[in-house]
Amino acid sequence: MAQLHIETSGNGPDLVLLHGWAMHSGVWDSVAEPLSQRFRLHRVDLPGHGASRECALDSLEQMTEVVERHLPDRYSVCGWSLGGQVAMRLAMRTPERVQQLVLVAATPCFVKRVDWPWGMDATTLTLFMENLARDYTQTLYRFLTLQVSGSEDQTRVLARLRHSVLQSPSPELATLQAGLRILQTSDLRAELNQIKQPVLLIHGRNDVIAPAGAAEWMQQQLPQARLTLFPHCGHAPFLSFPEQFVSCFDAL
Repeated sequence: MAQLHIETSGNGPDLVLLHGWAMHSGVWDSVAEPLSQRFRLHRVDLPGHGASRECALDSLEQMTEVVERHLPDRYSVCGWSLGGQVAMRLAMRTPERVQQLVLVAATPCFVKRVDWPWGMDATTLTLFMENLARDYTQTLYRFLTLQVSGSEDQTRVLARLRHSVLQSPSPELATLQAGLRILQTSDLRAELNQIKQPVLLIHGRNDVIAPAGAAEWMQQQLPQARLTLFPHCGHAPFLSFPEQFVSCFDAL
């Protein structure tokens, strides 16, 4: 079995960081150093991503199972976007191990549905899936551009995202397609009430991938949830406002 790559640093309570689709653990560089002064950080390259490229990625459940096997006995978990869904699944599967959750630009359902207005149009993700095979690099960059939409300084944040992507070899096409299928099909709304742990929701007010309404809905559904909305911010709050992002962890 291929080994999952995890970079560990710092001292203190264990805090696991999970990145989003098509990214890798280097995306946390701007906040890792200050967080490592308070926590023992475990920056995970999700299956198929970064230095975990040899790990197969088939489904959200498979991804969660692989990650779970490599984590400490007790920890808090911070998940961004797709990583937020893995974090939710971890909290549901092993509530005795997961102490707290930080869900960053996360949503229980990425796709807009009849009873769920706070998602992306299904056709948008379908187009991304189709275009990946035709023009891998440009499709990936289009997704990065979508992530910074609504940010106060889109050019700067996009440059940071692209720099992070280039730090590690891009995932294989099959990995990106599998990840998009998760975004297209995953719907955790009905199971969200299984999460009893304290939850900190951090979200950009102008997020176009996971609209802020999704975070406001989760705040109402989760018994111990707090929501921090960043104004003038898109899908990557920790890149747009790293200092404010780190300060949110004072409540943990």
